[in-house]
Amino acid sequence: MKKRIRFIFVFTLILLPCLLFGQQQQTIELAKLYKKGKLKAVNRTIKIISSDSGAYLKISESKKEGIVWLPVKDFKNGTIEIEMRGKDVFQRSFIGIAFHGADDLHYDAVYCRPFNFFAKDAVRRVHAVQYISQPDFTWEKLRKERNGVFEKEIIDPPNPDDWFSMKLVMEGTTVKAYINHASQPSLVVEKLNHRTAGKIGLFTADSSGGDFKTMKINNR
Repeated sequence: MKKRIRFIFVFTLILLPCLLFGQQQQTIELAKLYKKGKLKAVNRTIKIISSDSGAYLKISESKKEGIVWLPVKDFKNGTIEIEMRGKDVFQRSFIGIAFHGADDLHYDAVYCRPFNFFAKDAVRRVHAVQYISQPDFTWEKLRKERNGVFEKEIIDPPNPDDWFSMKLVMEGTTVKAYINHASQPSLVVEKLNHRTAGKIGLFTADSSGGDFKTMKINNR
């Protein structure tokens, strides 16, 4: 009887933290993950750059959309936060997060256009942060058919040439994007597909590269 009680006690000590904390936030140093060969680049090449604040990934430019997949294949609901840097060059900086990916062609993404953060043209500023669902709902299709619904202005935008953070919060079919720890989301959309789980990746669109440092994932 004592052995049984002891077994239950030990089992509880092991299982309970898993139940309570098994879905805690993961902090991923992307440069370290790349050194371990855990990243899969699609239409992109990767370099590791060392800096005073730590190593980061520099993803090359290309004429095609590119993704760097992480070894996370079953993300459902929760949060994904990335520290990233683009540049203030017109039509040359599209950086963000791909999620709920089934393969290299089927995925959702939310990304920023840093060159529109402080644009004098109000219409361009509305194009600062964008949701897409590939391959059926590209940015062109969404802008043409549902203009201003899946892309929004960032109210207090960061420096387009500097590091900033974007946090995605997924709750069922709702996706919210927060920029630089803002209290209010810059973008709130409903997903345009029936995928409820999938892969996570670093997203860069046409003619764009980008710098990516640290990712935090909380899969609920």
